[in-house]
Amino acid sequence: MPVPRIRLSLLSSALLFSCVVSVQAGGFRPQVIYGEDGRQDLFEVQNPRMRQFAQSTVALFEASDVEIPAGSTQARLKTQNYGQAKNLCADEPYRDQQAGAFCSGSLVAQDLIMTAGHCVTDAEACKGIKFVFGFGIASSGADPTSVPSSEVYGCGQLVGRRQDGETGPDYAIVRLDRPVTNHAPLKVNRSGTIANGTKLFVIGHPVGLPTKVAGGAAVRDANQNGFFVANLDTYGGNSGSAVFNAVTGQIEGILVRGERDFVYDSEKGCMRSNRVADDAGRGEDVTKVSEVLALVPELGPRYAFTNTPGPSYSALLSGDLKDW
Repeated sequence: MPVPRIRLSLLSSALLFSCVVSVQAGGFRPQVIYGEDGRQDLFEVQNPRMRQFAQSTVALFEASDVEIPAGSTQARLKTQNYGQAKNLCADEPYRDQQAGAFCSGSLVAQDLIMTAGHCVTDAEACKGIKFVFGFGIASSGADPTSVPSSEVYGCGQLVGRRQDGETGPDYAIVRLDRPVTNHAPLKVNRSGTIANGTKLFVIGHPVGLPTKVAGGAAVRDANQNGFFVANLDTYGGNSGSAVFNAVTGQIEGILVRGERDFVYDSEKGCMRSNRVADDAGRGEDVTKVSEVLALVPELGPRYAFTNTPGPSYSALLSGDLKDW
């Protein structure tokens, strides 16, 4: 049975209870914080290359949640206050931000988006999705409620899709309604291999929030059939996010499932992010990019990192690197 997409209506009061447990049919579960919260807004990321990566990722919105008035060059995005919608505790990060996306994706060719299969259930559902570039916070306090209309794309074709529940790959490749000319496609790892301990970071839209970059993660188990397990700081809404190799800058996979998002603080009567130690919890499942290589054309070097043995994630965020 196909798993329904997460809609932004998932931020409604009806979900405030269900977010403690499974929020999807078919066993899909949202995600969790491992150790320290590694998420950062775009304005906090100083390295220009990392920001370029983020500019090549997309937020998936329901088409009905994106309005382009006649003659306007701006697209209005339907969003909700994250903290209010989730009944978050006062000290929860990002509680005052606006959320609207239901999934994430990445540009892997001039007109191709890579995301999770449960985000795009079939060709008909694809027609009801808008793929939005630029849903991120470029300066402190500037919550995005609109983007240039040129940054909004429709679904031209569902090129390929697979979803094996919690036991295997989960991906979709979507051809957009027109080529993207102002964002560079991201490079995927075409070697077909990834090892335990590989350092990772992820870029996407946790719980539908504006773009977040989160690192400090690593592969726990690379030996699963069609996916690997990692301790990424991700949530529902991150589904479909590109998971990057922190040394090469290439995409290693697609975030698809993991631990539950929130737990209830009975003392304060509010919801908190589910937090476990770096080496605890079930881990987050990431579809191996090798599963989609036949659907993604080969690119040149693009923006892959060039350092050997590679930069540290903290150096990437701080902008300390000068040569790549």
